[in-house]
Amino acid sequence: MSLIPLLPDADRHAAFTFRQGKAIDRETFLAHVMALAAALPEGQRVTNLCTDRYWFAVALFAAIARGMLTVLPNSAAPEHIAMVAAEQPGLLVLGDQAACPVEGLPYFRVDVLPPPVPPAATEMPLIPFDQRVACMYTSGSTGTPMPHYKTFGRLRLAVLAGAERVWAGAGAPCSVVGTVPIRHMYGLESSVLLPILGGGRMSPHIPFFPADIAASLAEMPAPRLLVITPFHLRKLLEADIALPDIAVILSATAPLSVELAAQTRQQLGCPVLEIYGSTETGQVATRETERESHWQTLQGITLEQRDDEFWAVGEVYETPQMLNDTLELFSPQRFRLVDRKANMINVAGKRSSLSFLNATLTGLPGVVDGVFCIPERSGNGEVERLAAFVVAPGLDRARILAGLRQHIDSVFLPRHVVFVATLPRDGNGKILARTLQDLIVQHLPKRD
Repeated sequence: MSLIPLLPDADRHAAFTFRQGKAIDRETFLAHVMALAAALPEGQRVTNLCTDRYWFAVALFAAIARGMLTVLPNSAAPEHIAMVAAEQPGLLVLGDQAACPVEGLPYFRVDVLPPPVPPAATEMPLIPFDQRVACMYTSGSTGTPMPHYKTFGRLRLAVLAGAERVWAGAGAPCSVVGTVPIRHMYGLESSVLLPILGGGRMSPHIPFFPADIAASLAEMPAPRLLVITPFHLRKLLEADIALPDIAVILSATAPLSVELAAQTRQQLGCPVLEIYGSTETGQVATRETERESHWQTLQGITLEQRDDEFWAVGEVYETPQMLNDTLELFSPQRFRLVDRKANMINVAGKRSSLSFLNATLTGLPGVVDGVFCIPERSGNGEVERLAAFVVAPGLDRARILAGLRQHIDSVFLPRHVVFVATLPRDGNGKILARTLQDLIVQHLPKRD
């Protein structure tokens, strides 16, 4: 069994994060990890609900050092935690809050331990390659959240492959600021594991509003990497506030338009690198959206087509992973993404995708946000008519339909256009399947 150091061989005195203007080096981070690992009670599973990225990272790596599995639900909402706790008995909640954020589960607060041992006394633990370290749940954007297990060695290989690609785009290892949830696969890989295992620096903050993003970036030294979603990137550009220099922006969780990538380069002076991946696969490929229509897989990952299915293959996977997307494969490392299988629709014999329709809708002048949905399907599964929920103060149904007619076939025009004040998106900018179904039940007439 191969053993891997818990943390990479890096300068332990190099700055790792910054808090209130003061640097915390990698040696102190390791000391915090080992102090918590020694203090944790016996057990096999923990769930990490820390709200500060630094203490989240300390708790995650302490659990790895102790051989404990960290279960990461897609949301910290009590109903989701209850569902996960029922599936994962014996959960211990780790957090940095004064009280347990979930009733009925044992709690261990991680940010109030005594000062760690002197750095010189801290030795680096060795972790088995095949040790399961995380159980990630899918976001629920296409259905019920499902668990997927990650091993330390394979997770590390994937993150290092991503670091090679991202640092090349930035010109050097970066200070990483992420707006995305840390318990989601994209947020975990790109805003937590990338700076830790890839030799960068990590912001402890998880900013949401544009002013907070600017402050978090300013706290970190250049070069800087901003990890964000297309939805929140658009909001950041619309705010039009001054930002510190950014070397590169990383985007995932939803398709990024060429127009938004180009606007970002013009407004912020940096490229946008888009990630293709999923909870099941982790990060698979990247592209610079403004300049590339095709995707290039990360080092060590190849794609195979078997009948009508596409599979990701490589040492980063315990077994080949089937993709939930439709691709056009040019080589084992190069492809065009058509869309998610669940987003491909057929109306009156004509095919399109919900991603394309959503992008068309949100690109209309005056539309702040919007989403298409499928309230009706025929007996053979074909879509009978579409509907759309729209945030567009000052517009009416006629203007929405007129704008859509310029870009899409008339069979895809929504029968119902429902205007709402806001659309409930999660931290990744997604509208979950159950949320969309609730909107359909609440706002659309029942079919006779």
